[in-house]
Amino acid sequence: MSLLSRIDDCITKLKSILPVDHILLQAPMSEQTTFKIGGPADCLIFPGSIEEIQQIIRLTKKYDVPCTIIGNGSNILVLDKGIRGIVLKFGRQMSYVRCTDDFMIAGCGALLADLSKFAASNLLTGFEFAVGIPGSIGGAIFMNAGAYGGEIKNVVTAVTAVTADGKIVRYDEEQLGFGYRQSIFQKNANVICEVEISLKKGEKSEILAAMADYTQRRENKQPLELPSAGSTFKRPAGYYAGTLIDQTGLKGLKVGGAQISMKHAGFVVNTGNATAADVLNLIAEVQKRVYEKHGVRLYPEVRLIGEK
Repeated sequence: MSLLSRIDDCITKLKSILPVDHILLQAPMSEQTTFKIGGPADCLIFPGSIEEIQQIIRLTKKYDVPCTIIGNGSNILVLDKGIRGIVLKFGRQMSYVRCTDDFMIAGCGALLADLSKFAASNLLTGFEFAVGIPGSIGGAIFMNAGAYGGEIKNVVTAVTAVTADGKIVRYDEEQLGFGYRQSIFQKNANVICEVEISLKKGEKSEILAAMADYTQRRENKQPLELPSAGSTFKRPAGYYAGTLIDQTGLKGLKVGGAQISMKHAGFVVNTGNATAADVLNLIAEVQKRVYEKHGVRLYPEVRLIGEK
């Protein structure tokens, strides 16, 4: 049986067990990512619970259909031909958060900015650094996101996930395999569902002051006025990617609708109707010129998904 036939059969079965408003067919991924780029997904699903996630994962395995997981769509570039198979995106129903003593328990779809504000409202400190990161907690764990000296690995104590067999597993902090922009979930393809975050009691005025400072710094330095996927390149050892790109004279360099930001050279922005091919060609040109001038290799931090 062909892949297309298997996908069709899997979608038919999913339609019979999931609420109809949880499923979108031929969904433009440009509407689901902060880059505003990307071809269609065969089937986009917004799961409403861990149980639904289990059902979806078991069916994709049964029908041997690819299953792609995305969070808020903020650190990815979906390629121009889109994504085959099933795409799971975690929205409102997986964005719950509750507080128990000094712990926050959050669904994988909860946005980092919302969690920062929730922590502040409960007089908890340690999550201020995440207020300006434009992603979900699930995506942040997948990438071990960080900013302003803070990292997700420093505050996450447990993760509940669904395995490729549809089983629920719990990872303690020592099992999460955190490294620079890395986690165990990049290797095992398990689906992050729920997160436990350990914080400390703090002074509300100090928490809010730190959040305001980080927010202002982000607004002053980052090109928030145009679509992007956040920082495009990983930080090379001993350097800053944005500084190297700036020193190479590449601010403003364009390929099609993709451009190196004039505000921060570490960002590729979509100036309007950029394609994924534009972005990839611009990344390749930047890598080439930076290596020629500085002898430093740059590697994308943005995750590439789909078909060219």
